[in-house]
Amino acid sequence: MIRMGKKWSVLFAALCMQTILGGVYAWSTLSAWIREEMGISNAQAGLVFGLTIMVFTAVMVYSGRLLPRLGPKKTASIGALAYGLGFLVASYSQTSFLVLLPGISVLSGIGIGFAYVVPLSVCLKWFPNQKGLVTGLSVGGFGGGAIILSAIIEQAYLSALSVSLFLTWYGIITAILLLSCAQLLSVPNESASAQEKPPRSLYRNPVMMLCSVGMFAGTFAGLLVVGNLSSLVQEWGLSEVEAVLAVMLFSVGNASARIVWGFIFDRIGAVSIPLSLLLFSLATLALLASGANIPLILVLVTLLGFSFGANFVLYAAVIAHAYPLHYFSSLYPLCFLFYGIAGLLGPAIGGWLRDITGSYATSLVLCLFLVTISAFLMFAKRRRLEVGSRA
Repeated sequence: MIRMGKKWSVLFAALCMQTILGGVYAWSTLSAWIREEMGISNAQAGLVFGLTIMVFTAVMVYSGRLLPRLGPKKTASIGALAYGLGFLVASYSQTSFLVLLPGISVLSGIGIGFAYVVPLSVCLKWFPNQKGLVTGLSVGGFGGGAIILSAIIEQAYLSALSVSLFLTWYGIITAILLLSCAQLLSVPNESASAQEKPPRSLYRNPVMMLCSVGMFAGTFAGLLVVGNLSSLVQEWGLSEVEAVLAVMLFSVGNASARIVWGFIFDRIGAVSIPLSLLLFSLATLALLASGANIPLILVLVTLLGFSFGANFVLYAAVIAHAYPLHYFSSLYPLCFLFYGIAGLLGPAIGGWLRDITGSYATSLVLCLFLVTISAFLMFAKRRRLEVGSRA
């Protein structure tokens, strides 16, 4: 009975942690406030977001290897302190971009990198027979955190609070909450093999390589869209208010997908990967042909978010099935690193193509091409992924 209660408290703590960390996706809302008060440019705001994603994913490779040695409480606590400290540093930036950038992008990015991998790895060990669903639940909060934080930022802005004071209190409160959640994280009793490092040959295993390719393609396209979404849908005829709604619907699709795709994976296995990529392709093709049909555009944006969210569940679930669970915290961050690379390239290339062509249509065609090719590749190699999933 104690063990049963323990695993649900671990899952609850994991959800809370991921919801807080997922606030990184609310950067577009926070950056508008920061630009207004501190005077940073759009390019500087974009650099903060892109570098945060890159630092987060790069650090996760290191923290994933430390996790078996330090344990979940210490690893997550390091992340909690770094995350909160980053926003405290940023609160002193005033008009200095050179203080804001290391505060949020470097320190908070390090915090996310240490904290993100822990709930995911721990929950898989408590729920070994529901890997897809538990993976979806444990990262589901990360997708929904932006919705909650965006609403909080909006209320703080309307109450005439200064952005510096908001950053101060946000850093303090989130550090306390994350530290509290970290104390609830633990793993079931494991053998000494849990401390073993994965053989280097596994890093070049076909399952790892396929997952890395799929992760890059899916997140490159998704981040290109979400990184330019407001401007993109306004080009398609939506008003500013409708563009805000589109961003929210993308976030709703992203958050719900993490749970739904986990449920789907537990039933149909790795074939869900090409299905998720194909759904993104079809939604992109329909968006290109949608004209000024606003209700249809909003539905398609939600589907794009739903397809994007699949990336953060399906590849983790395949890797968790393909290899011993005590290798997960070392192997999955290497696949996840391709999300960081996509974060640096996707939004920037989308904006660059818009600048040189005068339309986002070219960017969408690039997404369509990349994701469709990846969908066919993943479908052709599905048996290799399925064999891995049963290992």
